[in-house]
Amino acid sequence: MITRKSGQIRPRIVVYLMGLLIMSLGIVLLIKADLGATPWDVLHVGLYYQLGLTIGSWSVLVGFVIIGVACLISKELPRVGSFTNMILIGLFIDLYLLLPFMQTPSALIGKMIMFVFGIIIYCYGMGIYISAQFGAGPRDSLMIALTEKTGWNVGRVRACMEIVVLIIGWQLGGPVFWGTIVISVTMGSIVGVALPQCQSLTDWFLQRMKKQDTIIISNLANEKDRGVN
Repeated sequence: MITRKSGQIRPRIVVYLMGLLIMSLGIVLLIKADLGATPWDVLHVGLYYQLGLTIGSWSVLVGFVIIGVACLISKELPRVGSFTNMILIGLFIDLYLLLPFMQTPSALIGKMIMFVFGIIIYCYGMGIYISAQFGAGPRDSLMIALTEKTGWNVGRVRACMEIVVLIIGWQLGGPVFWGTIVISVTMGSIVGVALPQCQSLTDWFLQRMKKQDTIIISNLANEKDRGVN
């Protein structure tokens, strides 16, 4: 069970941003592998194909809609973490897509390698950002709100959400392929492994930073005492 963290804002922000950067890289690798993206990214890419803007922009705009729906269902105001999650991921996705070397491999083996790395990087990036405990993103917030409203378990609610999103994205021309099925089947298990590992790593990092802060404060206090004497 994960205990809600408080304090140590600066090191937790570092962990949070690192997690979002890594997760966004995973999203872009999955899109560029061209073997099928996550259901939500199928929707974002489909909207990009039909209406323009950028994939990252649609990630943000869809996130705003989702936050609004989640607020109406839960009758609660969104946390700041939901907005920062949504905006930063959209920004990072577009920045990664601008990199000249971020291209779809020509060979199938290259696409498969990019796809596998994309899944792993995505899941561990998610684990890292969640371990900072600054609040869930808009899609996870909607999942939680629907779970509380319907009384269904999380897995059932998530599956229904992703099926609906996938169908809409597919109709818009988003990248649905066999990889999308692989993602749907394997991602939950990989996240289940990644989350506790990332939480342990973050706890170790925060504990180390706390010890360093204690040493610095102690040294400053000793120097002040010597100065007075």
